[in-house]
Amino acid sequence: MFVRNLLTVAIIAFVPASTAIASGGGSEPVPSRDWSFSGLSGTYDKAALQRGYKIYREVCSSCHSMKRIYFRNLSDLGYNEAQIKNIAAEYTVEDGPNDEGDMFERNGLPSDALPSPFPNVQAAKFANGGAFPPDLSLIIKARGNGANYTSALLTGYKDTPPHGEELSDGQYWNTYFPGHKLAMAPPLSEGQISYEDGSLETLEQYSHDVVQFLTWASDPYMEERKSTGFKVIIFLIIFAGIMLAVKRKVWADLH
Repeated sequence: MFVRNLLTVAIIAFVPASTAIASGGGSEPVPSRDWSFSGLSGTYDKAALQRGYKIYREVCSSCHSMKRIYFRNLSDLGYNEAQIKNIAAEYTVEDGPNDEGDMFERNGLPSDALPSPFPNVQAAKFANGGAFPPDLSLIIKARGNGANYTSALLTGYKDTPPHGEELSDGQYWNTYFPGHKLAMAPPLSEGQISYEDGSLETLEQYSHDVVQFLTWASDPYMEERKSTGFKVIIFLIIFAGIMLAVKRKVWADLH
């Protein structure tokens, strides 16, 4: 029973934290990319995580929330305590009630969740033509082949639809979106975001970096799980060797 439980821990350690609940892509196959977090020994690229957070902050956060992420979680991206305090303080959050029963506004704290761009679902729909921008905290886990699909979606926009296809007002053609027609305008374009570290400011690089960030948001404990899995596997190998040696010793004495 003990060994079986350890083996279960080892297997779970290398399985994604949640199962995809919807498949991504349209009629076109989604291209695969080489991700640093893929594989049994995969890890997050902290430089890419910080660039991806910059993209979310400057572009995606105007429509999409990330309610499950707190400013203090940004330490996983390589930010120190002082940087996190400064980042949080740039936001204004609603708090309260105070002693008089009134809500009030204050500067953000590391313990606050990333603020949502809209106060409620109705306001979000009204500002987006009736469509509700989904929360991005678990978006990679909510799509089959999530990382590759999201990257393909961001780079799959076409200026004009194929011959014979028509778009309604407010629709855009995307090669990899189911049905190809979606209401979200292309969020990223060449040279849109400035990188201080000298990384390429291309659409491909932007999509790579923001997907790194969104994957971390969906599974922040991935590296810890994989590390635990390796330790359990090593223990099981050593334990199996000891048990084999004991078995041989016992049978040797009997013979």
